[in-house]
Amino acid sequence: MLTSALARDWDTGVASMAYQAVGFGSHHWEIADAAGARWFVTVDELETKQRSLDEPLAAAFGRLRASLSAARDLRDCGAAFVVAPVLTRYSEPLVRLDDRLTVAVYPFVDGQSFTWGEFTTPAQRRGMLDLIVGVHTAPAAARRHAAEDDFTVLHRDELELALDFGPAAGATDCGPYARPTARLVAENAAGLRRALARYDALAAAARSRSSGLVLTHGEPHPGNVMLTASGWVLIDWDTALVAPPERDLWSLDPGDGSVLRRYADATGVTPRPELLELYRIRWDLADIAVTVSRFRRPHPGSEDDEKSWGGLGPLIARWAGGDRSG
Repeated sequence: MLTSALARDWDTGVASMAYQAVGFGSHHWEIADAAGARWFVTVDELETKQRSLDEPLAAAFGRLRASLSAARDLRDCGAAFVVAPVLTRYSEPLVRLDDRLTVAVYPFVDGQSFTWGEFTTPAQRRGMLDLIVGVHTAPAAARRHAAEDDFTVLHRDELELALDFGPAAGATDCGPYARPTARLVAENAAGLRRALARYDALAAAARSRSSGLVLTHGEPHPGNVMLTASGWVLIDWDTALVAPPERDLWSLDPGDGSVLRRYADATGVTPRPELLELYRIRWDLADIAVTVSRFRRPHPGSEDDEKSWGGLGPLIARWAGGDRSG
């Protein structure tokens, strides 16, 4: 399927293809063409991009297309640090392999990559901040295809089903982590409900203020930055949205306000504490809800499942005794 799509949509013949088990949530291959050029190919399952149980896959595809189009627009506006998708012969950033799968092609980047977690050096954190400032201050043309953040929490519907009905919500025999997940959510229901209520209050206030929106990356963590011979580059644009700048800033500051002050100096925009809190809470809620959704569907107990389960307990525990604002 990939070979056919690359030939048909990118005019690229495949000389070699190797699966790369990197990242989390997508499938990746390194491709070499007949001329020796290397490409990085990403395949996504649209079911993992749905925001709710009943959302059509076409809507998930449209959202992904808008995000990748924004990355391409940003690159075309002169942001050389953006690792953007290579457009197809029809000027599209990705195509559907079938009803369920999409494929996008990227230049292969040689450089040092990093993993999810804390920034390991001040230089790495400063490098990411400089990239984010570049994204936020890009010309308006860079966001012409991007969707606007509507403050939806991914898979909130399934988290609320688990909160309202516990094991009675069904899907408790679909894999080894289904029943443990249902119990974990039920045992911590009060804290999770408080988190949802606090988030809703903050989101309502944010919706009433539509000024100051910028193009945002959405996940500026160490795993999405690379250091190349030409400097830092930013990868993984499938969550790009027009949103308040705090969407990219809440996790970037080390806790002493230094990054927030540097951002204000560079842009003239002072980050707002209530929006930093909003995006901090949403990150946790989305992680929880996505994992709950994962274990309400058939799952084999794979290494990915084990990793997801290992992170769910500590994440929910943050909210067991109340909200985690500040």
